[in-house]
Amino acid sequence: MQEDERRFAKLHRGIYVYPGTTLETADPCSRGGHLLESSMSNAPAHPPASLQARRFAHARECQARALLEDYVEMISDLISVSGEARVADIAERMGVAQPTATKAIGRLKREGLATSRPYRGIFLTDAGAELAERVRARHRTVVALLVAVGVPAEIAEIDGEGLEHHVSARTLAAFEKFLAAQNRPK
Repeated sequence: MQEDERRFAKLHRGIYVYPGTTLETADPCSRGGHLLESSMSNAPAHPPASLQARRFAHARECQARALLEDYVEMISDLISVSGEARVADIAERMGVAQPTATKAIGRLKREGLATSRPYRGIFLTDAGAELAERVRARHRTVVALLVAVGVPAEIAEIDGEGLEHHVSARTLAAFEKFLAAQNRPK
């Protein structure tokens, strides 16, 4: 962290990171170490450029991770239905062109989440299958919470698709605790 960032965070107490992490080690997106901002009403209108750049980079990383999670989940769904996931089927269901799907699948392969075989489809590695199951479980919990607080099921499914990628482990545990309490016999 640069000195001007440190001064800004300390001076205005605008940046908080979960205990045991720092701005450099905070885990982005939904994996439990969000960078959080408090009300910064007494802060200058613009933080240092390097801090703003870090925030935007964090947001882009979260979006890229969410997209990978969607692809892994889709591949898993297709494999469970038809035994394999072809690029054409993935592209169709994701609503993208085949070159776009091919590029995303390339990233999944580079990250060790998927493999492919000539003249066959795309398959998930063990790590990819585990990620797909975690994403699916997170989605079910988010949708269940939304329904429990009165959101119609169809809207909860749509909203849950976006929210599932941005829920920290801590928040997800709170959702699960709330849902368990709601389901207890009274």
